Amino acid sequence: MQLEAATLNTINEWLNGNYDEKTKLEIQQLLDKEAFTELTDSFYRSLEFGTGGLRGIMGAGSNRINKYTIGTATQGLANYLQKKYPGEKVKVAIAHDSRNNSDYFAKITADVFSANGIHVYFFKALRPTPELSFAIRELGCRSGVMLTASHNPKEYNGYKAYGADGGQFTAPDDTLVMDEVANIKSIDEVKFDRIDSNIELIGEDIDQLYLDKITELSVSPEAIARQKDLKIVYSPIHGTGITLVPKALEQFGFTNLTLVEEQSTPDGNFPTVVYPNPEEKEALTLALKKAQEIDADLVLATDPDADRVGIAVKNNDGEFVLLNGNQTGSLLINYLLSAWEEKGKLTGEQYIVKTIVTSNLIETIAKAKNVTYYNTLTGFKWIGQLMTNLEGKKTFIGGGEESYGYLIGELVRDKDAVVSCAFIAEMTAFYKDKGSSLYNAMLDMYVQYGLYKEELVSITKKGKTGAEEIKAMMEKFRNNPPVTLGGSKVATLKDYELGVETDLIANQKKQLELPKSDVLQFITEDGSIISARPSGTEPKIKFYCSVNAPLKDKASFKAADAELSAKVKAIMNDLEV
Repeated sequence: MQLEAATLNTINEWLNGNYDEKTKLEIQQLLDKEAFTELTDSFYRSLEFGTGGLRGIMGAGSNRINKYTIGTATQGLANYLQKKYPGEKVKVAIAHDSRNNSDYFAKITADVFSANGIHVYFFKALRPTPELSFAIRELGCRSGVMLTASHNPKEYNGYKAYGADGGQFTAPDDTLVMDEVANIKSIDEVKFDRIDSNIELIGEDIDQLYLDKITELSVSPEAIARQKDLKIVYSPIHGTGITLVPKALEQFGFTNLTLVEEQSTPDGNFPTVVYPNPEEKEALTLALKKAQEIDADLVLATDPDADRVGIAVKNNDGEFVLLNGNQTGSLLINYLLSAWEEKGKLTGEQYIVKTIVTSNLIETIAKAKNVTYYNTLTGFKWIGQLMTNLEGKKTFIGGGEESYGYLIGELVRDKDAVVSCAFIAEMTAFYKDKGSSLYNAMLDMYVQYGLYKEELVSITKKGKTGAEEIKAMMEKFRNNPPVTLGGSKVATLKDYELGVETDLIANQKKQLELPKSDVLQFITEDGSIISARPSGTEPKIKFYCSVNAPLKDKASFKAADAELSAKVKAIMNDLEV
């Protein structure tokens, strides 16, 4: 294998340009070893500054996360801010998670902003992503940056950029920022020389303000007071959750929290797990062991930047079972709407939000309670944008997405595992106070509204060839949609890239209202929904499958669940994935 001319050209720019010697040595060693595959992946393109920022493997190269790609992104963002807010002393906030080099990349980000005359509020130690969103709003910032790669493996890091509302950038600003980053043609354009007077350290004061405002959101404080000794096991999976989740639970009134000590120290190597992802059962192994030892009521585990939370509860056979993101999200919305209803707080001014690949059970519950609901594209920035558009007009109760990200209240514009942990615990106390477990509350919900089952199949395709394969798969499904799935005819095709919904039975088309996105949805005659979507942050294509059926009673759950599992399997076989 030989290196392509364009790739070799970029390598030479780095070897001869204004880059440090350590970086040049790393590149030269790869050349000497003829590690052409690695060199191609590191240099075949510039790491794309997408709508959420950057995410990639750390190392030397234009397609890697390093001082220079972070510096370039920050310079581009600074240029955008100076043009958007001319004559203003612009303020930004910066935070970082527990990943290797996150603190270093945060410092580089602060250096570049400060060198551009921007005032930086810099969290002096690691903090959760949602607290950054809160700080942007609270401190009147025009932007903010979180150094994190969320739940990706330890080799990754990333750069999440936020706008003035505390949400990630959406149109037209996302494109304006991306254009500014793309316009930087040389590392010499990046101002790396820190101006200390432009950097202000923040920490505990913001923590307490954030925790106090979260606590004010509590809907069932009396239930917590009666169930304050609820046994909760919590793991931050070596991440930032340790800074705020225990304090939030304590402020809500919970007195019986057990930490998973082996995972409580922040560590970017994530030594006790394969992936620091609460969606993975393996990541909760230690938490489940601890829960069995103390006979816990609830298990909570947050990812490294504490924007996602996974939970486990005891079933009626005394075994701990993990709930998926759709189950937890549906339970939260059902609890919130029920508790608001009990307090007489539902006035018709409230709303909830979910994404198009998240369980329609949430929609069914909202309809039954006469609460307005909205669907958005995948990604919490769309939920945040909707919240900002409706601010002062309607009241956001809660919302979320199937990938374990939820938000309660309007304090931030991103998914928030800190407030979610507090409310999942409150919800557990609420049902326990009524003589029910969270597991039985879920079964009751299914009996009332129908049993919905969702599964996600992710196929990983790495590197340049992988990206091409994913593109080809989407084109195949777009041009030749399946006729039947799981024994039911495909009745509707929604193509969010083209913005068209096609009724395949009546052969009629209509426009979709949401922004364009590379997502396909097949809806069958029996109400199954199958969505195909390339990931925006990982080298994966994802297939989301949702099926449902009525549930006669709680005793029928296992048999009905098995039937729906078989149906999901049949659908996936039909898709040949």
